[in-house]
Amino acid sequence: MPLVTIDVIKDVFTAEQKQDMIKKVTDTMVAIEGEALRGVTWVRVMEVEQGDWAIGGHCLTAADVQAMARQTEPA
Repeated sequence: MPLVTIDVIKDVFTAEQKQDMIKKVTDTMVAIEGEALRGVTWVRVMEVEQGDWAIGGHCLTAADVQAMARQTEPA
């Protein structure tokens, strides 16, 4: 009975994006463990408050993460 936890900064992802994460991670785990375990495969999205997550000593906000995502998207 696997439990997968996805930690994200609050307000970065929409409810629809979080549901997509849950579906795709569940599908990936089932591909590894077998369809019989789909019903006991748990995936949860845990939101961390903005400013409570830091990289290299810099506290991140949703706007910071969204700006990073825009920089990596093809033009």
